[in-house]
Amino acid sequence: MPVDEEKLLYDRISDKIDAVERDWCVRFTSFLDERQQALAEKFLKQSVFGNFLLYGGFDEAGRKILGLFPEYQEPLKEEFPIFPVTMYYREQDKPRHQDILGSLMGLNIKRELIGDILIGERYAVLYLIEPAYSLVLNELTKVGRVGVSVKPELPDILPKAYELQPISGTVSSLRLDCLVALLTNQSREKAVQLIRNKQVSVNFFESEEPAHPVLEKDIFSIRGYGRFILSSVGGTSKKGRLHLLCHKYC
Repeated sequence: MPVDEEKLLYDRISDKIDAVERDWCVRFTSFLDERQQALAEKFLKQSVFGNFLLYGGFDEAGRKILGLFPEYQEPLKEEFPIFPVTMYYREQDKPRHQDILGSLMGLNIKRELIGDILIGERYAVLYLIEPAYSLVLNELTKVGRVGVSVKPELPDILPKAYELQPISGTVSSLRLDCLVALLTNQSREKAVQLIRNKQVSVNFFESEEPAHPVLEKDIFSIRGYGRFILSSVGGTSKKGRLHLLCHKYC
């Protein structure tokens, strides 16, 4: 995220904090991506404002809204102005994420009004805030060439937000270049090149340091390869290498 966009995010949050403290009422942002969420948490920590909650409509959501609450009020998920809808289509017509997002943008809906999109076999669940919610209910009838019907409800079973594919192996040390080499199945030299080229993020922040230490539960994004989590660090092999279990988000 460019520096000016970071500043704009900080300014928006600061204005909402002022409103909470002045009017003693809850304030919400629009949907934030995961990097924006990390920046928001960093800013709130520096601002010593602790009564907040990030929530996207369900616990595993990637895109979330920041809710800022006055001191007297407990942050509750039920307070968030998030409206889920279910979009139905024929099983053989299963649309792609980019198809659905493109159709929403075609209704002149801004990206920050759209949360996660969960795609199943015969339906997809969309998490929205106004005015996107009303527009989708009243105007979305097609995704590409696929006819759809939209209802203001949740299905009995939510489609999965993602699958986790296990990746295991050993590394010589808990350094970023070692982990990137394991995750991409490339040499340490190629891993260093990816890091130096700003293609690797750790917990949603770019890192250009091959020796950056990595920890359990860290999340890594490698451009061209996907997103991963370091799930656990095991014991050492006879050669003194560390056993790691990672997962790729699919």
